[in-house]
Amino acid sequence: MAVALRVAAALEAAGIEYLVGGSMASSMAGEPRSTLDIDLVVRLSESHVPRLVAALGDEFHVDPNSLVRAVRQRSSANLIHLASALKVDLFVLGASPFEEGQMLRRRLVRVATHPDRFLYAYTAEDIVLQKLRWYRLGNHASDRQWRDVLSVLRISGPTLDRAYLNEGASVVGVADLLTRAIVEVEAEA
Repeated sequence: MAVALRVAAALEAAGIEYLVGGSMASSMAGEPRSTLDIDLVVRLSESHVPRLVAALGDEFHVDPNSLVRAVRQRSSANLIHLASALKVDLFVLGASPFEEGQMLRRRLVRVATHPDRFLYAYTAEDIVLQKLRWYRLGNHASDRQWRDVLSVLRISGPTLDRAYLNEGASVVGVADLLTRAIVEVEAEA
């Protein structure tokens, strides 16, 4: 969590909006699990790159050219935290039109106390949609993605905005997977 907080501080100092995704986000809305990297969605432009590199300082290996390429291609680049060798993947906002709404819906989550520390993260609904999307893109091979979906549905299910979730699943092309996941969780109850 310390590395995520450090990168978030650098992003904020550089004027870059972000949200936590991946396993870290699903752990915030579902059952906690360990992760091998940190995924962040960022509203990054080329003008942000020098400020971000400066804000990260010498704690991270960062290739400015990789960041510029990611901005131009609306793809991803990574940072490596040197002390821990933890990889941070930055996914540049804009790969799909649905992402803009997800950034607008992000929520501030308390991740530490004494002192209180917060990170912006996907809503539980958007975590489910992203995890289902990645599960589909991976040809249904990732048990971790599927378990994360089920975990979020189990823990956050009663509070989920079902209308948004169903509409989003249709837009993302995972409505069948969402139905399957809901049926599986309801069968456990």
